[in-house]
Amino acid sequence: MTALLFSGTANAQDSRQVKEPQTPAICIVLAAQMESGKAGAESRAPDTQLLQTAIDACRPGQAVRLRSRNGKTAFVSGALQLRSGVSLLIDSGVTLYASTRPLDYDRGAGTCGTNDDKGKGCKPFITIDHAKGSGIYGEGVIDGQGGERISGKEESWWQIARRAQRENNRQNVPRLIEITQSNDITLHNITLRNSPNFHVTLNQVDGFTAWGVRIDTPANARNTDGIDPISSRNITIANSYIRTGDDNVAIKAGNNGPTENITIRNNHFYSGHGMSIGSETNGGVSNVLIENLSMDGTTSGLRIKSDISRGGLVQNISYRNVCIRNVKAPIDFDTHYGKTATGDLIPQYRNIKLEHVQSLTPGKIILRGYDAARPIQFALQDVSVADKSSSQFEHVQLAGSDKVIFDSLAANPQQCTQAFAAYPELQTVSKRPQLDAQTARDFAYAEVLKYAGLPGKEQISPWDPRSEPIAADPQLTPDYIVDANAVPDGVRIFRQVQAAVNQAITDLDKGKTSRQRIHIFIKPGTYRELVYVPDTTVPITLYGSDAATTRITVNLDAATTGSSYTAQFSAQFSGTHQSIKAMHEGLKDRPTLGTFGTAVLWVKSPGFQAKNLTIENAYNKDKGNARADCQPGNCPDENSIYARSQMVHHQALAVMLDGADKSHFDGVRMLGFQDTLYMKSGKDGQTARQFFQRSYIEGDVDFIFGDATAYFFETEIKTLGERNSSYVGAPSTNVKSRYGFVFDHCRFTHDGSSHALAGKFSLARQWFHNERCTPYAPVPVPGYDCQIGEVDQFNSPTGTIRRQTLESVGKMVVMNSVIGAHINKKQPWSDWNKKGTLPYRPAQFSSDDYWANLLAAKIDPIKQMGYAGPFSPVRIFLAEFNNTEE
Repeated sequence: MTALLFSGTANAQDSRQVKEPQTPAICIVLAAQMESGKAGAESRAPDTQLLQTAIDACRPGQAVRLRSRNGKTAFVSGALQLRSGVSLLIDSGVTLYASTRPLDYDRGAGTCGTNDDKGKGCKPFITIDHAKGSGIYGEGVIDGQGGERISGKEESWWQIARRAQRENNRQNVPRLIEITQSNDITLHNITLRNSPNFHVTLNQVDGFTAWGVRIDTPANARNTDGIDPISSRNITIANSYIRTGDDNVAIKAGNNGPTENITIRNNHFYSGHGMSIGSETNGGVSNVLIENLSMDGTTSGLRIKSDISRGGLVQNISYRNVCIRNVKAPIDFDTHYGKTATGDLIPQYRNIKLEHVQSLTPGKIILRGYDAARPIQFALQDVSVADKSSSQFEHVQLAGSDKVIFDSLAANPQQCTQAFAAYPELQTVSKRPQLDAQTARDFAYAEVLKYAGLPGKEQISPWDPRSEPIAADPQLTPDYIVDANAVPDGVRIFRQVQAAVNQAITDLDKGKTSRQRIHIFIKPGTYRELVYVPDTTVPITLYGSDAATTRITVNLDAATTGSSYTAQFSAQFSGTHQSIKAMHEGLKDRPTLGTFGTAVLWVKSPGFQAKNLTIENAYNKDKGNARADCQPGNCPDENSIYARSQMVHHQALAVMLDGADKSHFDGVRMLGFQDTLYMKSGKDGQTARQFFQRSYIEGDVDFIFGDATAYFFETEIKTLGERNSSYVGAPSTNVKSRYGFVFDHCRFTHDGSSHALAGKFSLARQWFHNERCTPYAPVPVPGYDCQIGEVDQFNSPTGTIRRQTLESVGKMVVMNSVIGAHINKKQPWSDWNKKGTLPYRPAQFSSDDYWANLLAAKIDPIKQMGYAGPFSPVRIFLAEFNNTEE
């Protein structure tokens, strides 16, 4: 039968509005000192002081981050304490091991690691006491080493716990995490395993969130409860996976007061003793919501346990959408837990509701109230148990019925079809790969900028831009002067920048100058013109005295027609030197300019320099955004595989460096939205090196892009926030090129719009610019296939992609820099578009990823790409080093 519902379970949940936690700002980054694998029972806990000192040095709202380095992924520590507001962030692939030395936890009596009648001789591994806003984050691991031999002894922590059970005394072993009298504490995405005792206990805590937590300890490890809220309130445990040796979750309320307002939602339990309330309930447990829970292989399922030695009122408990299988006692509500218990603390269970609960395999159903005057009061809706299940009912009051009957067939047979999930494998590949200190030296500016040549064949060709006169801010002597308010003489003084550049090139042709460099001084003013600098035999420097008041600006975007461009700018290029005019004439007859026809400053000249100037593409600056527009009446879903062909993207370049090797920008402001700065390699991919220092670059998507080698030093990179997502860089570096983009001592900031702290933005996505189809993942097109070929094309359902396109992998390293809160902390390096779409390519962090992706795409790197074998040594594509997060 199906019983009736009853009221009385209102407010049975956490009273907070809980969302997925956000990782706090980073104050200190610590690199691992030990190899991966078990840290060993004889460890000397070498990292305890290092870790505690770092924790103590952080301000509230910040976190200590533990990262890998050069293949080393392990930290080992004794007891630690998180200060109020300070958190710990453990990177994917990194493990923080608890020391196996009892002295590292001993409370002073020398009993830690022994058995006695008290069992309180050890401090926890991590203590959070009288704190607010602290937490533990990251996709790494905290390993309690409960199964490892205790240093100086022949037993493990678990073995002495099992011996205590036989000898009827108590083990002195450390808990993994103990939180006491604290508020708003968070565990996010962390894996906890092999705790010597309870994994997480909460005592008098108001506000606790465990989100995406994985607890993993063997089923035979005694007293290794997963998460135990005790005399606490406003607790959420969500989206977590727990397999352990005792209660998966145990809600308790002892002498320190009640436990109330609990939400346990979207979780999966495996080995363990189930979803428990008790055994201490004398403080009172109320307002608990347990929903969307699967239990597979626990000993008990839904369990409320107490007795007269520690009993109290348990009320307003809701179980909703629960799937149970391979469980000995799927439902076990018992007021006589301790068989020999004595006392007068009588357990009472009332207002218990079970809704859409299914037990798929036979088991024992236990419902035992205390006596006829204090029965278990509960209601059922769509509750079913498997045939051949046994039952034990005493003193039970069921809403709407005088008998307790469970359906043998579920009212919703599809409820549990997708409910069970395999325990998730640990993510071993970090989405934030870090350089070690030795490798980071290979990305110093002098090293990056000293090579030139074809990709894979670069030769040493030293260039030190910081030693050049412009870097020292000297009083340069101008050869030509640009002054918007002057009377031009056509010889040395001009009112337009392009006119001065034209005269300089003309004078060079006529042999009127023998200088090694031409200096053009631009006085403060706004110059509304394009500036094209062709390939010259003598390098040119454009410089001003103040970037804030010296601006070159034009409003031009990729959709501008050639005729409109001609109407606006032909007069400017009339009578110019042939090399300049050729640049203009290459654009004027185009139907639309396209991205690479929009540059305000277009440079082909090697050795070009610019200082103390603002270069602005003013497209949409009056509106405040440059989002893609769709054609009137034809606005498809932007995630559609065909969306790009229906959309007009208004790319608008401020600066284009077109094969201009040894370009140097100092104190220059580059303003735009999409595609602000484009840097192109030379002929056949020849290295083109650019250096930017003390500069400022802003934009909203892909606003620093290209296949050149570029070094950004002490420069601010500002993301403008009108889009829902944004990418600072879009490098398309060739796989064989030594370097792509390097940012050193830079600041990645945001304009402070409403999206500023969303954490949705990315440092880069690797430009996949010529693709017409992707070989990297299936696309939902019947018969879809994409193979390597001679051209980039897609004629549905099949297409081909060139080797050159595959080899444009994109390289970018960020080091010694400050990364703003707008950048996604978990995954700052983005895929190129979404999986399942034609332009998709996964982020590739190294040549190993590149090689593996080709093989996965059924492209033979040796036969089809011409490689001799995997790249050795491994080449770095995307990485970080020694960065600080806001």
